Amino acid sequence: MTPSTDALAQDFVRFAVEAGVLRFGEFKTKAGRMSPYFFNAGLFDDGAKLGRLAEFYARRLLASGLAFDMLFGPAYKGITLAAAVAIELARLGRNVPFAYNRKEAKDHGEGGTLVGAKVAGRVLIIDDVISAGTSVRESIAMIHAAGAEPCGVAIALDRQEKAAEQGEDKPWSAVQYVQQQLGLKVAAIATLSDLLQYLSSHADPALSAHFASVGKYRERYGV
Repeated sequence: MTPSTDALAQDFVRFAVEAGVLRFGEFKTKAGRMSPYFFNAGLFDDGAKLGRLAEFYARRLLASGLAFDMLFGPAYKGITLAAAVAIELARLGRNVPFAYNRKEAKDHGEGGTLVGAKVAGRVLIIDDVISAGTSVRESIAMIHAAGAEPCGVAIALDRQEKAAEQGEDKPWSAVQYVQQQLGLKVAAIATLSDLLQYLSSHADPALSAHFASVGKYRERYGV
């Protein structure tokens, strides 16, 4: 990582902690693991926080060199994220269309499951995290069905841990699965490594105290 992307990740972790989106304690994950931290993107729940989040996504995307023609937000969290990131990209001089899907097909009006701009060209999927790759696979199927090409995924946080769904013989993370098996590039604003770096260097003992438990979690489940 270059110093600039490192700084972006550290700024994002600090923002997520201060916003109460990244919390510490004991949390049960979808995979049934007890995690010492929890990232809930649904708590970016006002205009200021959502706007700042979109700024981080846009800066990471512009720095990544990822080539894309439009954004796609999978229902439900991805809908708000795609719209917010499209607004921020336009503010920074990169105006791109966006679309999203409904969970259920509409049988009146324009019909179908896709809403927004016509899904075409190189399509970048915007989501909060990748837990098992299921949402990404569903998005890929919808994008292909529309005659377009998925080109990558942008997420807020890469947990860098083994995906339980892959089995013990294939200890990939969900992000590695998307990269290696689905062939898509993944741009994450920050990773678990960035979180550990933030905790290790924080002056507040109440925060730095979580470094040991998060580190042990990574030793057990990390990739």
